Amino acid sequence: MGIRLEVNGRSIEAEKGETILSALNRNGMHVPTICSMKDLSPSGACRMCVVEVEGRENLVPSCSFPIEGPMKIMTHSPRVLRARKTNVELLLSNHPDDCLYCERNGSCELQSLAEDLNIRERRIPGKRTPHKIDKSSPAIIWDPSKCILCGRCVRICEEIMHTSALDFAHRGNQLKISTTLGKPLNYSNCTSCGQCLNACPTGALIEHVQFPELEVHIHAPGKLVVAQYSPAVAISVAELLGFKPGTDLSGIINAVLRRYGFDFVFETSFGADLMIMEQARVYQERMGEGNEFPLITSSCPAWVHYVEQYYPELMPFLSPLKSPQQMVGALIREWFPRVGKQEGKEIVSVVISSCTAAKTEARRVEMTYAGIPVIDLVLTTRELARMIKLSGLDLEQLEPEMPDAPFCSTGSAGKLTGVAGGEIEATVRTIYAQTTGREMPPSKLHRFRVHKSYREMTVKAGNTEIRMGTVSGLANAVTLIEELKTGKRRLDLLEVMACPEGCINGGGQPIPVDEKLLRARSKAVYDMDNGSDLHTAHSNQVVQDIYNDFLGEPGGKLSRELLYTTFTKREVLL
Repeated sequence: MGIRLEVNGRSIEAEKGETILSALNRNGMHVPTICSMKDLSPSGACRMCVVEVEGRENLVPSCSFPIEGPMKIMTHSPRVLRARKTNVELLLSNHPDDCLYCERNGSCELQSLAEDLNIRERRIPGKRTPHKIDKSSPAIIWDPSKCILCGRCVRICEEIMHTSALDFAHRGNQLKISTTLGKPLNYSNCTSCGQCLNACPTGALIEHVQFPELEVHIHAPGKLVVAQYSPAVAISVAELLGFKPGTDLSGIINAVLRRYGFDFVFETSFGADLMIMEQARVYQERMGEGNEFPLITSSCPAWVHYVEQYYPELMPFLSPLKSPQQMVGALIREWFPRVGKQEGKEIVSVVISSCTAAKTEARRVEMTYAGIPVIDLVLTTRELARMIKLSGLDLEQLEPEMPDAPFCSTGSAGKLTGVAGGEIEATVRTIYAQTTGREMPPSKLHRFRVHKSYREMTVKAGNTEIRMGTVSGLANAVTLIEELKTGKRRLDLLEVMACPEGCINGGGQPIPVDEKLLRARSKAVYDMDNGSDLHTAHSNQVVQDIYNDFLGEPGGKLSRELLYTTFTKREVLL
């Protein structure tokens, strides 16, 4: 039976044992908080969510105070507002005054709180502690001077991503966030997934911005500047440009990038189609060998990095394939100059991705060809939005345009890779066709699309059964891997995405993000698939043409040279 609460003179119902904050949120009442994170245990560290409870001498943190009986609560009394304002003023007392230049200007939670509480001057002077900005990582820039010690990066790195690259160090006035032994990020066990960027309320953690480097190349004579963008970017950048969340802006992106100065604009989903073709071949070969452990996808750079650090024994079970963006990058270097009649030009290859780990992946030795990286710059969705705004183009007046041939996708299979479970779904469609000689009805896998961190399904293909599974969030992946190792679960094909919900929730996506936005993004991807006439990678005629004209066949000599990779055990500080 529910418990009656009186909140600001209004009666609401709560459940015994739940927190005050949970009850307030469920009843449409907003209380500000910084340290609180959905689905994680409360820490009560920031004290921003304090409320006044009748009969209590002190204000109580609503995020961690359990409801045991009827209470009278004031969420915005003068006393509560004074406490919150003082908390924010203390945080601002030694915070840098560079909001105009900060990457998080306009999306900073501390800035928003100061505005909401009408803080217009620095009343509490604080001594600035000198900090060194860490730019060692190709993916992440860490500015400790902007850290407000909310602990959100620590918690998401430990509890959601199971990496624990960051933690609290020292105590008292010396308390700070640190890596193991205080080493730079590139020496730590960070996988560059970027979930800490999405969790950080300020600009203490941001992506290593690369789009200004384009200016050196974009108008340089003799250079061929090409871009490719991922499916998750196309349906999420709309949020940063004033469009309805989930709007597919692929055609607008093509038009904008050409006007910005790119010579060619391609789709990473073409590389995803290639990856699916190769993965189906690898799966058939592995099944013939009678492996007990599933074939595990390798398209997520953060997941690959994690395996190399913590599960090197699983490297033989990883699909030996490059990520889709690296596949397209390799073909742009080795094949496109000939087929596109662009010989003799210096190619500048740019990837626009939802993934911050792609920035680190581009620097991997394994991803070079003849010792040269095939990708020069990796930009995030947020960087693309800033580029578009910088271009000064009126998007409402632009007509959508098609991507350039040959790296374009005519179907929806490659686009499915933007959501968790999409890669495995598209791969099974091709395996099914190769096994039975018939196309799988797209609706057959629709019940695989539930919004859960782990899901599995068995598909019958002729006389064969394919036990498929997908998991997102590294902590969930670790739990599943342990179950597979002990034999508690059995799978033939497993997709792992480091970021919860997959690429639509990557570290380079729009901030802030919530469950409603993620649902809109995933719906947009599935709507593209449901509305497509071509649902499989093998039905993409452009893919068939590149095999006929250049690669030969999936798993052939040239495919293995350009599209396959190796993995290396990494020693890290623990």
